[in-house]
Amino acid sequence: MEILLAGLVAAAVATAVVLVALRARGAPAVAAPSPAPSDAPASPASDGSARTSGTTARSRLGREDADADLRARRGELARLEERLRAKEASADSRLAELEARERSIENKARSLQVTKERIEDDRQSQLRELERVAGLSAGQAKQILMSELEDELRHESARLIRQVEEETRHDADRRARSILAACMQRVAAGHAVESTVSTVELKSDELKGRIIGREGRNIRALETLTGIDIIVDDTPGAVLLSGFDGVRREIARITLEKLLQDGRIHPARIEEAYYQARSEIDQRVAEVGERAAFEANVGTLHPELSKLLGRLHYRTSYGQNVLHHSIECSRLASLLAAELGASPKTAARAALLHDLGKAVSHEVEGPHALVGGQLARRYKESEAVAHAMEAHHDEVEMKTVEAMIVQVADAASGARPGARGESLEHYVTRLRDLEEIAGRHKGVEKVYAMHAGREIRVIVRPEDVDDDTATLLSHDIARAVEKEVEYPGQIKVTVIRESRATDYAR
Repeated sequence: MEILLAGLVAAAVATAVVLVALRARGAPAVAAPSPAPSDAPASPASDGSARTSGTTARSRLGREDADADLRARRGELARLEERLRAKEASADSRLAELEARERSIENKARSLQVTKERIEDDRQSQLRELERVAGLSAGQAKQILMSELEDELRHESARLIRQVEEETRHDADRRARSILAACMQRVAAGHAVESTVSTVELKSDELKGRIIGREGRNIRALETLTGIDIIVDDTPGAVLLSGFDGVRREIARITLEKLLQDGRIHPARIEEAYYQARSEIDQRVAEVGERAAFEANVGTLHPELSKLLGRLHYRTSYGQNVLHHSIECSRLASLLAAELGASPKTAARAALLHDLGKAVSHEVEGPHALVGGQLARRYKESEAVAHAMEAHHDEVEMKTVEAMIVQVADAASGARPGARGESLEHYVTRLRDLEEIAGRHKGVEKVYAMHAGREIRVIVRPEDVDDDTATLLSHDIARAVEKEVEYPGQIKVTVIRESRATDYAR
């Protein structure tokens, strides 16, 4: 501001100097015309006097104008100077105000810093006092808090899991029960009895000696040709044929019946009867396979597939006839596919052939599901049928709805009451495994395998397991059973937690 004021003052001074200089140049111009020669004519003198008077008047007017202009400029300079002084005063006051505000902010910042330090000191002292009173450090208190939060979250997650499971199970059970009930009511099925032994009736026990032959040559010839153990014991009026291959056992039965009917029993006749029985079985197997395809309503099959399918008539799984099981699965799969909007033809065909690998399982290495899929492709079955056959035991990942339907139909046919028998040894072993798997979990007090191994009831100690943990425990046991035990159908896991309070009135 001072520099600007000085500049304005200098400009005013310069303007005044210029005006003074102009005035000095105008004075001689007025005085010069005043002297005149004495010998000049009268008329020229009067003319010069007139010119001098005009020049003087003009000079006076110029000076007056210059003075007026100078006064105006001086007034303007005075006003500018006044305005500059006012602005300078305003700027000084604002600067003073800003400096005062800055000092106030600095004072407040220092005050806040002091307050912050005092609060931090108070917090630390309170924390030390709390640690002293509680007997815990900050880390220990944090650990306790985290543990409590973890327990709370675990309980909340268990509650949500239980709620979602109940809702999902309710909807899924209602829908699945409706579909399966509608389908299974339309399928007639029988009960199964496990059997690896065939019986041949004898008219008299004297025939047992003829079957054995001199020094046992007849019975040895029969066993060598058929591959079946022939048991001749004290059972009255009967001979037992024992073997796991149903086709061989049937050939041996027909062979022995032919020999008994003919009455001639010697090695040559035994061999002749054996080949006749084998030819009959081959023809019967083809007929049975064709009849099974007709009953399942799947259309025509390749002749080799029909033969392999007929051989399943002499195979059992847990006492359930495999061919009857396959026909039942085919009907169930067709009905389920129709209910779910899938292809009934593909589902029924795949379900009928899904256990085809069992007909050659002792001849070809590998799981029967994969072997069956390879056979289906070899005899020009569609890829959808072959895939569903391979996937029904999860040997390959399921990619079609029909594959899932075949698996469900297989499980439903095998799990229904009376569908399958089981040896006492396998039954006891499975029950023991189920109880052992459930009993090794923490908090378990007692385990009972019930309903022929279809349900496990686990009783837990209430002081070790709460309601939420019981839900998680049922999940853990079910997953362990799935990994370690082979079983048809499904196994229900029920965890029971009972809390009692007892007192006596005296």
